Amino acid sequence: MAEKSHCLYCFDVLASSYSKKRPLTLSEVETAYHDLETHNSSLPNGNSNSSSTNGVVTNGVSINGHVSSTNGVSHPERPLFVTWNVVRSRGKQLRGCIGTFEPQKLDEGLASYALTSAFDDTRFNPIDAKELSSLECGVSILTDFEPASSPFDWTLGTHGLRISFTYHGRRHGATYLPDVPVEQGWTQEETLVSLMRKAGWGGKSSEWQKVNLQVTRYKGTKSSASYEEYKEFKEFIEELRGSEKE
Repeated sequence: MAEKSHCLYCFDVLASSYSKKRPLTLSEVETAYHDLETHNSSLPNGNSNSSSTNGVVTNGVSINGHVSSTNGVSHPERPLFVTWNVVRSRGKQLRGCIGTFEPQKLDEGLASYALTSAFDDTRFNPIDAKELSSLECGVSILTDFEPASSPFDWTLGTHGLRISFTYHGRRHGATYLPDVPVEQGWTQEETLVSLMRKAGWGGKSSEWQKVNLQVTRYKGTKSSASYEEYKEFKEFIEELRGSEKE
């Protein structure tokens, strides 16, 4: 399942690429984010069920200032996508989205595609460091791949689509994650035509059903995090490390 900690990890990988610093590991991020959630849910009088130093939760964080994992969680390998959006007053604008259908070790896959989607999506210029504060990160973890019995054998808001077809002697393919058609307000047919266009089909929209379309449907979970949430997360870690030095 995609989690907010995955998005914060991608943010840290991207931010660290600009500063040339070592990013936190995924386990470090997961542990620290769990502590931040515990800290934020503390009782109004400042008490909580976790140990703390000067009111800052320290469960799972070493005293030398380096976050360490204590949860022992093992991540299954999954296909995944990382999406970057620029958030403006008029709404979100896609800034990069790349992933893979090959199962990945979660830490390696997220780190790799956090940078690939930021710098190598050929639809956009590479994301510049000055854009960092305007970004939102989305992580999609994909599951349950199965052939669709027809181009309409899938459910809006539930399934993502992966299509392939031959056009002018060339093989084409493309995908939309489960949330894309809903965000765009498309019908099933509009989704299919748009996806074919994305794959490079240049025929008439009214004739799309003449194409021998192979459709694979899949499910997925998605989580997102804003730069402000990432900033809060990093400030929490710095506050903790400062209190450990006192």
